[in-house]
Order: sequence, then structure tokens, then C-alpha cells
Amino acid sequence: MTRPPAGQSTDGPAPESPAAESEVLLTARQHRRAQREARRQAKDEAYELRMQRKRKKDGTTWRGHHIVDTDGLAQAFPEPESPEILSSTVRRRITHATVLLLLLALVVAGLVLVGMVQRGELELKLGAGRPSPTQWACPTETLDYPANKAVSVNIFNGSTVEGLAGKVGAELKKRGYQVKEVDNKGVALQAPTVITSGPAGRAAAFNLQRNFPDSEYVEDNREDATVDVVVTGLFADLVAAKQVDQSAGVLSCPRLSPAPSEGTPSEGATVPAG
Repeated sequence: MTRPPAGQSTDGPAPESPAAESEVLLTARQHRRAQREARRQAKDEAYELRMQRKRKKDGTTWRGHHIVDTDGLAQAFPEPESPEILSSTVRRRITHATVLLLLLALVVAGLVLVGMVQRGELELKLGAGRPSPTQWACPTETLDYPANKAVSVNIFNGSTVEGLAGKVGAELKKRGYQVKEVDNKGVALQAPTVITSGPAGRAAAFNLQRNFPDSEYVEDNREDATVDVVVTGLFADLVAAKQVDQSAGVLSCPRLSPAPSEGTPSEGATVPAG
């Protein structure tokens, strides 16, 4: 029989056996496993609870706030009931729309007409207008050359040369003409000299044409035999007195445009005094 070591008492509980220690360890392991299983079950239950809550949600809340859908908006802001429109109101609105369309059409048409007038595509004639003058040809009758003293003439300055009419009138007086009036008057024709008379003054006008080179004859409606002579800026000088052709002939009016009733010297612009 083995004796226990010296100093160790033989009294007290005997030491546990290995089998008992294994049982204790197994029990602790099972306890920890049981705790882990319990925590896992708790997590699963919590997850299932969250999923159930999500499935139960109807989409009307989000983070604690109520979401308003179309039905809610319709209930909160109902559309006003449209009153019944009377037939008279409908007719009045149609009339107003028609009037506005007509006014707009008139404005557009006016703008188009103004543009056409400005571009020269349309000519507006206001009023009754005056009748077109009777077109006439240059007289073709053969005229004798009358004496200078039998010719009554009015001299007009149609240029910007001051004193031109007075100078020409003085020369005609030297040649025996009866110079009645010396003044200013414009002329429409582009010629050195424009000579105007009525039918009774054709012979006198023929006489003066022989004294004024390259002159143009224009006939108006005067009844007497007086003759108007308009000298323009193109006028150079009279034919020398000794070189005047006094033989019979006809009046010269190759550029008779416009007609005498439209282009007589009386309608010209005023120029400096002669």
C-alpha cells in the first residue's frame, strides 16, 4: 500500500475522476451551443418580424411621414364644379372671336398693301382723278416768218443764272420784239429753250424758234397770240440777227413729252430773278 507523501493529510474529499471532468466540460459546451442557438433563433425571429412588417406596409408612410397619393390629393383639393355655360354666352364668345379674327385679317391686309405701295407694286389713285389730256401731234402747217415787231413775247429765266432773262429780253428788244414780261419760271422739258403759245400764236412761235437754236415748241390753250420763252441752263446764245432764217417752215417739237397741258412752263419751279 502506497503511503501518501509527507506533509499531505489523508483527510478531505478525494480528487475527481477524469470521467467527471469530461462530463463537466461537455455540459459547458452544450450550454454555450444552446446560447448560440438561442441567439440565432432570436435573430431569425427578428428578421421574420421585419419582413412581415414590410409585407404589411401599404406605401402610405415613409420614414414616419404619411405619403399622399392621387386619391388623397383629389380629396384635399377637389376640382370646382364647372357651371353650365348658357347658349347666349357661347354665342357671345363666338361673336367676339369672329370680330377679333376679322380685325387681325384687316391689319395683315393693310400691312401687305403698304408694303406693295412702298415697293411700287401697287399704285393707289385717290379721288376721281383728272381726265387724260388729249394727245396731239406737233403742228405740221407751213408758217410764214412774221415781222419781229408783230411778235409779243414773255421772257422767263428757267436756270440758276441770275439775270439771264433780262439779258435775253434786252437782245430781243434790240431786234424789234415786243417784250411784255421778264420773270422767273421753271420748265419740265430738258432743252436750251422752250417756246409756248396757243394756236393763234403759232406763227409768232415759229419766228422765235428761228432765233433760238435747238428750241422746243409746246402748245397750250391760250387764246391770244402771245408767246412764252423759257431759257434754261442749257441755253448758250441767240442766233445772230443777220443769220436768222426767215423762210417759211414748220414748228419744231420733236420732244413733245409730256403733253402741253401737263408740262407747260407754268408748272415749273421758281428760280432766281432774271
